[in-house]
Amino acid sequence: MAKERILEINPDANVEIYEEFFMPTSRDIVDESVDYVVDAIDTITAKVDIAVRAQNLNIPCISSMGAGNKMDPTKFEVADIYQTSVCPLAKVMRKMLKNKGVGKLKVVYSKEEAIKPKTTSEGCGGNCGKKAQAPGSISFVPSVVGLIIAGEVVKDLIQ
Repeated sequence: MAKERILEINPDANVEIYEEFFMPTSRDIVDESVDYVVDAIDTITAKVDIAVRAQNLNIPCISSMGAGNKMDPTKFEVADIYQTSVCPLAKVMRKMLKNKGVGKLKVVYSKEEAIKPKTTSEGCGGNCGKKAQAPGSISFVPSVVGLIIAGEVVKDLIQ
């Protein structure tokens, strides 16, 4: 559906669809034919790998950082990965990217502290339901991140 919409806007656009779960071992879909890389991957090793591939090919790249357990879409900002704060994913990414020689990476991240998920402990003496939960995203937050990323890509490509 996104491909069709893009082609309605620009019939000359070249839109390629890859239906796969991207990992560092994935086939090389980032090559010289790519104009821009948008990373919305959930796996840290894959996020780092695609940023390294983009840098090595001198392709602009923007990466989304953690949106899980965030409630305030107005707290998202665009910055270089090395200028981020608060976001635990960005912290891990900074270290890994530095070790891989990536000197910069445009990201969208939030300065909002993640909310702590509640656990259910009814009927268990307070000892059950205390497993760590994976961060969850509320429906409107990832869409805001996507719109911010889209705006950045368009701005970068027309400059």
